[in-house]
Amino acid sequence: MHTSLKIDSTHQVILNIALRELLDRDNPLRHFRQPTTKVIKSLEMASRPTVTILSADGSASGATHPLPKVFNAPIRPDIVQTVHTGVAKNKRQPYAVSEKAGHQTSAESWGTGRAVARIPRVSGGGTHRAGQAAFGNMCRSGRMFAPTKVWRKWHQKINLGQKRFATVSALAASSVPALLMARGHQVSTVPEVPLVVNSEVFSGAAIAKTSAALGLLKSVGASSDIDKVKQSRKLRAGKGKLRGRRHRQRRGPLVVYDPEVDGKELSLAFRNIAGVETSSVYALNLLQLAPGGHLGRFIIWTSSAFKALDTIYGSTTEPSALKKDFLLPSNVVQQADIGRLINSSEIQSVIRAAKGESRTKRAGVQKKNPLQNKQVLLRLNPYAAGYSKDKIGTKGLDAGKPERAAKTPFAKVLAEE
Repeated sequence: MHTSLKIDSTHQVILNIALRELLDRDNPLRHFRQPTTKVIKSLEMASRPTVTILSADGSASGATHPLPKVFNAPIRPDIVQTVHTGVAKNKRQPYAVSEKAGHQTSAESWGTGRAVARIPRVSGGGTHRAGQAAFGNMCRSGRMFAPTKVWRKWHQKINLGQKRFATVSALAASSVPALLMARGHQVSTVPEVPLVVNSEVFSGAAIAKTSAALGLLKSVGASSDIDKVKQSRKLRAGKGKLRGRRHRQRRGPLVVYDPEVDGKELSLAFRNIAGVETSSVYALNLLQLAPGGHLGRFIIWTSSAFKALDTIYGSTTEPSALKKDFLLPSNVVQQADIGRLINSSEIQSVIRAAKGESRTKRAGVQKKNPLQNKQVLLRLNPYAAGYSKDKIGTKGLDAGKPERAAKTPFAKVLAEE
């Protein structure tokens, strides 16, 4: 266990850490990288090939488990965002205006020749309503243009392969502490990420009460994230207050369990804690793994659920035992730092020396105005130097031409005689 040190928690520092983790996560030696001195206690798990399983009091139980292959999957925020947008549409409830709205009156057009518009007008008399225009979307008490229908296409089909890619990408992002911090989770007091709790803690419905669940979260260092959720609870702005969405708050940790081993009682214990959600490891949902399409959800695993990940998702070479025709996606680029690859001794030792300056025109060269830049002008028109030196542009049109015949002495004498 490395010493916990406090560092600046501004967004810039967090984003820099996240970028560094993303660049180094595909390095085959990243699990054995020596940690720096300025590192938060929770960041040490990013450099370990195995995960420590914690006991009920938050201490190491002595058991470890290798990091499942799914945590080495490519992190693709673009795929996660696209899939999340489509999947989130599948819970929408249809809405539409009444089919009779705007047409619940007797109205008929007066036709032409009355010096009024041909819009239908309310029949009858004895009231201001009589003779008023009706039905049209430009009329008072008229219907809307193109009234909404309940048979609109509300749901969106997402390719199964894309949904699986987004799920494993969200799981891989949950093992990068910098992404958890960038998303807003308070994990500075968490001993490790991913955080795994021994399944023996939940055996015999030991965690069936909310008080027991709160005690477990406090012992593993997740109480700070719960406090953040409580402090973030605010009244919603807008009409959503009247539609069952009166308050809004941040998301807390997600507890993933194996219902066959851990039982289903723990979901009853965690469901009344603000911001905490539970999910079966066999039914992981992208809406919970990446709320809002943002990667880096803080996940608390039970040891049985953590061990089942290799069976559920397989690896890049071994197919999944539960998902038909599914292999974990592999990284197209194993090392994202291209400059580091090019300047490595292995590549530099086999490539030839540079031939000199490139003779091809560079596409990124800035075009300069020759009327304002003298060097560019001389490159295009070398005669411009002499033109400027002799001041040819300031001389008159008749300079250097022979004298006209009318101005010669002979012409003057001829004119006098």
